[in-house]
Amino acid sequence: MQTTNLERISVKDLCMIAVGTALYGWGLVNINIPNDLAEGGISGITLILRALFNWNPAYSNLLLNIPLLFIGYRILGRRSLIYTIWGIVSLSSWLWLWQIIPTPPALHHDMLIAGIIAGIVAGFGLGLVFRFGGTSGGSDVVARIVEQKFSIPIGRTMFILDACVLLLSLVYIDIVHMMYTLIASFVFSQVVNITQQGAYNARSFMIFTQYPEEISHAIMNELERGTSLLKAEGGYSHRDQRVVYAVVDPSEVNTVRHIIDKIDSKAFVSIFTTQEQLGEGFTYLRPNKSIFKSK
Repeated sequence: MQTTNLERISVKDLCMIAVGTALYGWGLVNINIPNDLAEGGISGITLILRALFNWNPAYSNLLLNIPLLFIGYRILGRRSLIYTIWGIVSLSSWLWLWQIIPTPPALHHDMLIAGIIAGIVAGFGLGLVFRFGGTSGGSDVVARIVEQKFSIPIGRTMFILDACVLLLSLVYIDIVHMMYTLIASFVFSQVVNITQQGAYNARSFMIFTQYPEEISHAIMNELERGTSLLKAEGGYSHRDQRVVYAVVDPSEVNTVRHIIDKIDSKAFVSIFTTQEQLGEGFTYLRPNKSIFKSK
């Protein structure tokens, strides 16, 4: 039986997961630990164990994740399981290596800078891991189990678990360091989203108008963006109508608004952010616009 694309193990994915865990591990060893900044999830627990019992995070990360893998291996699926195991082993390896070859930045005990850098490095590292289909184990596995057993969303479970770990971290850090940890956590969440989904967000238009053809042609001619005419039915009138759908660059939003207002000022328009866009005009080259158009 031929393996589907979703089940294939990509060498590129494994390499990028290793790069992401390297960055994340470097931040834990060289920023979080020297500056007494806590962390959420399993990584946060490893820092607590290090502070209380001097356990090496490289080893405790493996020990804490092994039972979780045994519990959740049926839920993860073959590809996710392999990527998760690879992420766990990679992170533990990097944690071990960075402790042997420490490269701490000169922060001069500036806790605000330390918190911001910790969030950026960790967010970019784990963002890469997530972007290429991996995880670092821990709370992600627990969250998937809880979702299947109790129908609780993964995001909510991970938030609760991280909050609990951060509260437990007060056994070895004070309130001041916890506040800087929260700054790091906020920066971390923003950088993860940017890295995982991309910083570039296009804008999608749904235009309900009596002149769909005219607006569609105007957008295509002036912006060289493709449009679609979707069939719709009025909820009250039950009349058939066509809705113009278009995805444009954020800088082109005002131009589209002017086009709509010029053709049909009474049109109903819905504009929303598009997380990811693929295809000609976004991931492929667009036709070059010339200042001097041929007649």
